[in-house]
Amino acid sequence: MIEAEVHLSLHNFLRSQAGFPSWPHHLTMARLVARALRLGRSALIQVGAVCGYQGRYRTSFVASALMWHGPVIIVAQEAVQQLLLRVEIPRLQQWLPANKPIRTGDAWPDAEFQGLLLTSPEAWLKGQFAGGSCFPQGIPTIIDGVDDLEDWVRHQLTQDIQPHDWDQLMLACPNQAEAIREARIQLTHELFQHPANPYECYLISQPEIEILSRLYLALDQANLPDTWKHFWQQFQSLDENLPSPAPPPLFWATIAHRQGLFSLHYAPIELDEILSPIWQRQPVVLIGSAIESETEAPLFRQRFGLDDLTCLKFSSESQAEAIQLYVPYKLPLPNTPEFQAAFIHKVRTLVCLSATAPGLTLVLVGDVPLKSQVGAILASEFGSRVQVEKTCLDENGILISGWEFWREHQRVLPTPHLLIIATLPLPSLENPLVAGRVAYYKRSHQDWFRLYLLPAALNELQRAIAPVRESQGIVALLDSRVVYRSYGAQILSALSPLARINYLDPNLFSNTDEENSA
Repeated sequence: MIEAEVHLSLHNFLRSQAGFPSWPHHLTMARLVARALRLGRSALIQVGAVCGYQGRYRTSFVASALMWHGPVIIVAQEAVQQLLLRVEIPRLQQWLPANKPIRTGDAWPDAEFQGLLLTSPEAWLKGQFAGGSCFPQGIPTIIDGVDDLEDWVRHQLTQDIQPHDWDQLMLACPNQAEAIREARIQLTHELFQHPANPYECYLISQPEIEILSRLYLALDQANLPDTWKHFWQQFQSLDENLPSPAPPPLFWATIAHRQGLFSLHYAPIELDEILSPIWQRQPVVLIGSAIESETEAPLFRQRFGLDDLTCLKFSSESQAEAIQLYVPYKLPLPNTPEFQAAFIHKVRTLVCLSATAPGLTLVLVGDVPLKSQVGAILASEFGSRVQVEKTCLDENGILISGWEFWREHQRVLPTPHLLIIATLPLPSLENPLVAGRVAYYKRSHQDWFRLYLLPAALNELQRAIAPVRESQGIVALLDSRVVYRSYGAQILSALSPLARINYLDPNLFSNTDEENSA
């Protein structure tokens, strides 16, 4: 069987690779992927945060894909595709008994192709939402990096009304040009009345719904451009006077204050019913790093409409990946006025204590105004060592960063010897898009914290600290909700393996340096 063939060939390959990065689960994962290909049964594999960051697991599924006798699709980001094409595939091809043709592209080459196609998540999802004609049904598909699956899907499903679309609407409906122009002026006035927020976006309010409703009733429906036809179909769910599909999508506006322009956007809130038919078209192997604490990943599967599939979660490498975790007990809670000053004082203390230790100090701050303030205060004391979301850093640099910037650049930045986290990365209710999703969960009488905020925070947190595990560095989590809230135990469990420390002194950092050099 293919599982035995892959196991033997990969085992011999790994033994032949002197200095090849070890991972104890290569053979298990390769067998599971080979089994999924043979049986046509979908699977969900969690490889662990550190392995996901390092990408060592990819050797396993590439070996199975190369040795499988039929066609296979690998869905991966462009950077990962290049790594597979330049490193993983050539190295395996020299050893494995396989001679499969390799192609890259946004669609299946032709009906006769029996090789391996590498494509991007954007291209694959776009093809699936278009009916699947770009990719024939039944071809086993391996999707790498599904920690970001929700972002990929929402990006594909978000529809926009840009400023130029209003001009197109007036050209298509010349008899209603004055009504269109007036509606646009009224919307501009209403939208610019919203108080400023760091996200520069706002949920569509009732007065704005009424303006759009009047415009909809005034237009000649037969002559609408396609963009506007799709918009009105979704918009009906917000208008009480029009038939409403269920569930309603999320509608919001983004504002360019300097230009005096706005754009309208909508995207579905629930994804399970949209994605469920896609998983039925072909067997899929979904690979992520730290999707959920449970092996069966029930929340992830529910959110994405994944029914019957094999689930596997690899354990961490015990103390080899342990971090030193500092969680102070007496710091004010983040939602209190005292938190900001106490947090900045604690950051200064940590930076000063670790001043003699070589390496990067990273301060993760999700709050946009606080991030800028921390950067300014530290720069006034530590000078050019301090940078806010920059990739050009001194050897002993201090990087102030948001979660998204760190996630996107952590592979090109040095591994921090000290990671300071201001607050848990719970999606902020001050973000109108987060507030809109939470409001939907509340209307549906669902546990919005357990189903949405907490899983998002756990996933972000584990991915953020993965580089620090390599050096067994120090993580300072300055959010005392970990101590005082009931979900704190889940946070600590997700961060294990760890060594908890309750004190700070300079020897803590010097001991770490000596261990790393040894």
